[in-house]
Amino acid sequence: MGGVTSSMAAKLAFFPPNPPSYKLVADEMTGLLLLSTFPHRENVEILKLPTRKGTEVVAMYIRHPMANSTLLYSHGNAADLGQMYELFVELSIHLRVNLMGYDYSGYGQSSGKPSEQHTYADIEAVYKCLEEGYGAKQEDIILYGQSVGSGPTLDLAARLPHLRAVVLHSPILSGLRVMYPVKKSYWFDIYKNIDKIQLVDCPVLVIHGTADEVVDCSHGKQHWELSKEKYEPLWLKGGNHCDLEHHPEYIRHLKKFVSTVEKPPSQRYTGSRRRSTDQQLLPPRKSTDIVFEASRKSTDRREKPRHSTDKALPPTDVNKLLLKSNSNNLSEKLEKLKNQSNYAEKLMVSFDQVERSRRSVDCCLEKSRKSVDHQLERGRKSVDRIRTG
Repeated sequence: MGGVTSSMAAKLAFFPPNPPSYKLVADEMTGLLLLSTFPHRENVEILKLPTRKGTEVVAMYIRHPMANSTLLYSHGNAADLGQMYELFVELSIHLRVNLMGYDYSGYGQSSGKPSEQHTYADIEAVYKCLEEGYGAKQEDIILYGQSVGSGPTLDLAARLPHLRAVVLHSPILSGLRVMYPVKKSYWFDIYKNIDKIQLVDCPVLVIHGTADEVVDCSHGKQHWELSKEKYEPLWLKGGNHCDLEHHPEYIRHLKKFVSTVEKPPSQRYTGSRRRSTDQQLLPPRKSTDIVFEASRKSTDRREKPRHSTDKALPPTDVNKLLLKSNSNNLSEKLEKLKNQSNYAEKLMVSFDQVERSRRSVDCCLEKSRKSVDHQLERGRKSVDRIRTG
């Protein structure tokens, strides 16, 4: 049954370029493998890697001298290394990363036939090469999956808890969901990314075009919603399925993401993710909010300069306004001090009145006490006279 499913999925999901866009040739001087359509580069290596499924996949490794991360790129459905070569070189340069790209079994000059299970074995072989052949650590690796490549990317990411990050470029929720809006996963479906994205523990960046006619943008949005550690997504307005890298925002946002995830976890997300979440939750501001914000005092250092079409006041008028404002402020302060002084005086008068009242009461009590003592003394003397008589 699994073989039937795999065969059916292959017919629906995989479209390797035919013929391949390149051939493998050996350099006459060094004997190193080259892609036939590209000259030798000192920092580019072409490899053939065996997989646990018995196939050999062709991979290319691009070394960057300043790299702190390694990008493992799984390309889209109808592409091979010959078509991706220039983009891979550009990404390595702009992002300052080492980059490993590869062709799935049955793509380019990789042997075998394409299938879901083969792609899982393919990416495992490439990842193993990065660890054992180039000394890359899991903590320094960023997995990048484009379209169908999101399948092997998420399958591997769900099993690696210490990855640096994951990038999902026009990802699919599953093979069947590309064609039909099904609500649950079926046994015959392939690349059930919707179930695996929730198992990824590292930061996830989602990039998707809003005008994608192959994989609807809702696939990307649901991936972002289901991610544990969300990064500010990039929804490219008007972007289609195969042209996102041509948008200027693409490389800018990707550079920002790589720079962020290369920082220690405690220094990440100084606002990017929070802004993204706020944009999802907060309603659009009303026009009155904009007016109120514009009228804030210029002493707020965080306020950006206002672009106004109002005519600027002459310097003399400005000085007059400043003098008037300062005069008004001084008058207000003097008035406050005066009021405070009056209040203090009234308070002192009240205290004097209380003190005088207290003294008057004390005096009366003293007189009453002396009168009582005098009367008691007279009574005692009278009693004593009677006793002696």
